Amino acid sequence: MVKWPLTPPTTTADTDDGPMGFMRALWRLFRVTLHFLQGLYIVHRRFPTMHEQQRQQAIRDWSGRFIRMLGVHLQVLGEPPAGGPLLVVANHQSWLDIFVMNASRPCRFVSKSDVMHWPLIGRLAIDAGTLFIERRNRRDALRVVRLMADHLQAGDVIAVFPEGGTSEGKGVMYFHANLLQAAVQAHHPVQPAGVIYLRGRGQAQSDQAPRHPAPIYVGKTTLIASLWRVASATDLQATVHWGEADTAMGRDRHTWAAALRLSVAQLSDLPPLERDA
Repeated sequence: MVKWPLTPPTTTADTDDGPMGFMRALWRLFRVTLHFLQGLYIVHRRFPTMHEQQRQQAIRDWSGRFIRMLGVHLQVLGEPPAGGPLLVVANHQSWLDIFVMNASRPCRFVSKSDVMHWPLIGRLAIDAGTLFIERRNRRDALRVVRLMADHLQAGDVIAVFPEGGTSEGKGVMYFHANLLQAAVQAHHPVQPAGVIYLRGRGQAQSDQAPRHPAPIYVGKTTLIASLWRVASATDLQATVHWGEADTAMGRDRHTWAAALRLSVAQLSDLPPLERDA
């Protein structure tokens, strides 16, 4: 198992709300804004001249710098996928999940259509090739499944959050199985991953490190408020724990989704929640 990178743990508070902490958060957000503008330049001007491997490396480098600018330490456990065609399924707690996973292994994400309208993030997601889905429209799910099948056939690594929304990080919610259909039909493998936010540095599930609440993005929390919480955090570690790729082996999408949810729950050290939880 790969454990990279590890640094000595710290025991500081979640955030620093004093004058210095306020100024540090402002500085982080200022740098992040400039970084997004640089990202837009890269996808508009440089992506057309890059081959796919160069694009993947650019996304990984850009995402890694982004989370470091926010003061987030990244830890990767297990083996990220080497290439596609492959579908990745993960738990979902925050807008930060996509950047953290891309810093570990770039993927083409399937995201809710609302993200298209987010300032800067939406434009960058569109230009980076994100597949958008209208979650309230069942017909749109069929359109996205067809798109996913096309991209998988082309050898892409596609990532989805089958919970259908963000959680409070207390467990892994029910997995909606419709987006697995593309992998079922074409017999492509699926790799589970667990995303974990901890206090301190160099922690892992076995250390029983406490969870960090800053990235959680649920309910009526605004994107700006969530971004400020992350920028104000003093000891935020994001861990991406990759599992082993799995194949359907004759299972239908619902049975396979249930098994994958258990794998993601184990990787993120969280209980599988009841459907109405």
